[in-house]
Amino acid sequence: MEFHHIPVLLTQTVEELHIRPSGIYFDGTLGGAGHSFEIAKRLEEGGRLIGIDQDEEAIEAAKKHLAPYADRVTIVHDNYEHIPEIAQRLGISQADGILLDIGVSSYQIDNPARGFSYNEDEPLDMRMDQENPVSAKTIVNTWSEEDLTRILRDYGEERYAQRIAANIAKEREEHPLETTGELVKIIRASIPMKMQEKYGNPCKRTFQAIRIACNRELDVLQDSIDGLIDLLAPGGRLCIITFHSLEDRIVKNAFRRNENPCTCPPEFPVCVCGKKSKGTVITKKPITASEEELGSNSRAASAKLRVFEKIGGTP
Repeated sequence: MEFHHIPVLLTQTVEELHIRPSGIYFDGTLGGAGHSFEIAKRLEEGGRLIGIDQDEEAIEAAKKHLAPYADRVTIVHDNYEHIPEIAQRLGISQADGILLDIGVSSYQIDNPARGFSYNEDEPLDMRMDQENPVSAKTIVNTWSEEDLTRILRDYGEERYAQRIAANIAKEREEHPLETTGELVKIIRASIPMKMQEKYGNPCKRTFQAIRIACNRELDVLQDSIDGLIDLLAPGGRLCIITFHSLEDRIVKNAFRRNENPCTCPPEFPVCVCGKKSKGTVITKKPITASEEELGSNSRAASAKLRVFEKIGGTP
């Protein structure tokens, strides 16, 4: 299957990065290189793009897509959580812009071998990095019922988390769960039909939760933002695209904290904690897809772009 992914909020993201032809940019979620292609073609001599992805299939596709700009592009197989270490290894002390497009790609969803979709009967996988030892199959067959309940509740915001987890635990006593179809059957049997009729496919929240747990998505995002902001040059921008409320909340809170890190009680007349702002939140409200984009890519409906600018840029 050919790697295909339509980049969301492409025009808005490229505009918000304020690309300088000689700047250094990181795309921490390279995917099919839709965003990276637009960044790379704006770079000139001295400019550099470092594209990073966990998915080997995405990297192979990106190499082909970015071939016209190979002289200014470096591609790394890794997780964006290691961008500061990657920068150090490449001799880069500051970045003019960093982009993260969080979530699963169209290719990963549509590829039946990857196990991300609940619309087909596929192997239980959901790994973005195929070298990851923890797959969806590992989680549903070996994690405790309590841990399953926790991730379905916390990561999927699933009202029937406990019932689904109990039914998974019961079913795996008979035989290991091997496919997405088996998991779908358990989910549907756990949720009242009237709720399924009212809110649509009942599998979305459970599949989301297991995918997030499998790839440590929220933990990686939570732990990475401060370090990425520290890597920015004065005036550099961090752009993050998210696709559900849990991710967006992490980004919003992290950006606010870096803009105003003061921990002094509000009644103090002056700041005494010594914590200084790292920059400015550019997007007081997230940027969302236009009606035109929604018409051509329905998966952009939940996308939100937030932007942070490092302190010290040119007015």
